[in-house]
Amino acid sequence: MAILLGVDTGGTYTDAVLMRDEEAVIASAKSLTTRHDLAIGVAAAVRAVLATSGIAPAAISLASLSTTLATNALVEGQGARVALIYIGFAERDLAAQGLRDALGEDPVFLTAGGHTHGGAEVVPLDVEVVANWAAVQEVSAFAIAAQFGTRNPAHELAAREAVRMATGKPVTCSHELSAKLGGPKRALTALLNARLIGLTHRLIGRAEAALRDLGIDAPLMVVRGDGALMSAAQAQERPIETILSGPAASIVGARWLTGADHALVSDIGGTTTDIALLKNGRPVIDPDGARVGPHRTMVEAVAMRTHGLGGDSEVHVSDQGLVAEVTLGPKRVLPIALVAQDAPDVVHAALEAQLNRSTPGDHEARFVRRVVGQDDVGLADRAKALLARLTEEPQPLWDVLRTRLDTQVLKTLVSRGLAQVAGPTPTDALHVLGRFDHWDGSASRKALQLLARKRGGSGDRNADSAEAMAQRVVDALTCSTGTALLEAAFAADGLDDPKALARHTLLHRGLRKAPGLVRIDAGLGVPIVGLGASAAVTYPAIGDWLNAQTLLPKHGDVANAIGAVTGRIRMTREGMVTSPHQGLYRAHIGGTPQDFLEVESAMVAVENALRQSASTGAETAGADSVHLHVTREIKRADIEAREMFVEARIVVEATGRPRIASHETETAL
Repeated sequence: MAILLGVDTGGTYTDAVLMRDEEAVIASAKSLTTRHDLAIGVAAAVRAVLATSGIAPAAISLASLSTTLATNALVEGQGARVALIYIGFAERDLAAQGLRDALGEDPVFLTAGGHTHGGAEVVPLDVEVVANWAAVQEVSAFAIAAQFGTRNPAHELAAREAVRMATGKPVTCSHELSAKLGGPKRALTALLNARLIGLTHRLIGRAEAALRDLGIDAPLMVVRGDGALMSAAQAQERPIETILSGPAASIVGARWLTGADHALVSDIGGTTTDIALLKNGRPVIDPDGARVGPHRTMVEAVAMRTHGLGGDSEVHVSDQGLVAEVTLGPKRVLPIALVAQDAPDVVHAALEAQLNRSTPGDHEARFVRRVVGQDDVGLADRAKALLARLTEEPQPLWDVLRTRLDTQVLKTLVSRGLAQVAGPTPTDALHVLGRFDHWDGSASRKALQLLARKRGGSGDRNADSAEAMAQRVVDALTCSTGTALLEAAFAADGLDDPKALARHTLLHRGLRKAPGLVRIDAGLGVPIVGLGASAAVTYPAIGDWLNAQTLLPKHGDVANAIGAVTGRIRMTREGMVTSPHQGLYRAHIGGTPQDFLEVESAMVAVENALRQSASTGAETAGADSVHLHVTREIKRADIEAREMFVEARIVVEATGRPRIASHETETAL
């Protein structure tokens, strides 16, 4: 009998679950996620689940981690300052695939080089110029993308060696993350990977240390965005592959918990709501690569629609128009109930002082605190000055912001993970309505009172009471989540413009069964599986709003942690065979392409190399016994009544269960 430990670090909670041989849940526990040091939350959750179960730490045979860290960082625009080295591309190529927007103020260096479609060098790469530029950049990591780098990665490899020698900092090459063409999209993927390296290193390193300190010496796995597992070491090198790790684990967990073959799975966390489709008992994979927020990457992942909508979403009340509109997100803020529990004197004193003012202010019920231990490389002087005024204890926002410019500077600090803002959230609204009682609900009530007394464009108050304001916030959450589910359903059905369809007036008349000369009935045709800590109190209303069956499984609040230990290791490698001219076949394998006179010889060479690479990758990831599956996609064309070879794509998939430590099952007593 093997004892398996699953851990999920979400935006608000860190969950831990112990399972017996993937067959039964022994125990589960939660602790608050501690963003300044994630190991504290991990250790607290694991310590709690061990105490509840009576299992000794030494009895654990395998530990697996899923995390929303990468997803949340990209949704919230966080990550370290990095640099992009763009080889063989023009300035105009930065506009493609949202690359320029993703770069923001981070440096980019365009230089001559790259290869042709067939893998031939266009012009030599000046590695000395690359090294000299890299040496003076104040960044934490580098991303490198070369034109047709997947057909010949020689320039990416040479640039990486030069940058490493000049700086000693981590370097991500685009060809290592995807074998597909599309330079700007590969560059975006490499850039985001580089930006996440520091965050992921801290998370995994501290998680491993926390487990060791507790006496757990089992192998540590990490969930990828497609639901498969990888080793902790691989995750530290390729953190971009952990995009949607937590949501992917929740899909695997939802299937295990419900046995549903066909359903929409919706997981509400603190920062995001993640929606995916279970079809024939398997999560649907996105053929275009993982999308998170505005970014479309080349990472294979579950077809997940991630919305900046969660229990900790920032509440906005518009003062435009006659009726003040309540909207949520996409930014996450700390719930007032949570910061009041951490610093009750400061928070309650500030809220009461604000309630006693006759005129509402701009930053009421808003607080800010500094996050220690984060990288502040490259901050402008004004940002450094504002950061110096922040403390680890929350401060009222109006005491910190001295000019209008400071508001924008604070956004920079938050995006870099150097500061956290607290404000009213749906979690606070649930506290006020008595549906949630985890933290300081009295502080939530004061914050919602402040929000209620503000006036919209008509001059009327936003609400008559804290309870009425809280209900408006929860109604906004119901409507926004329901609309997101409709959007996902329309997209899965292959309809054009699912966003517009999900908001169409006729559809909403049908959902409400509105009376009229034309009778319209509408609703979801598949069940909703509601997951997450607040699912039990939010999803019944969402199911009613959508006229859909809602499944709220036992242990659904720790589905991510369950999915983390019920997945499989899967490594996919792909390569190409092209034909530069008739009678010559080029195998694109790793470094310099190899030419063959027979197409079968070229394909066998690629297949053998991929078999070796996939097997090694799976074994390195910790697979016990590896099974290989090979597919060939051959393109041919009829030219002058003759069938001519165009290209072949070869994919090798290696799968296996992770190795587990050989331990006797023990109890603590």
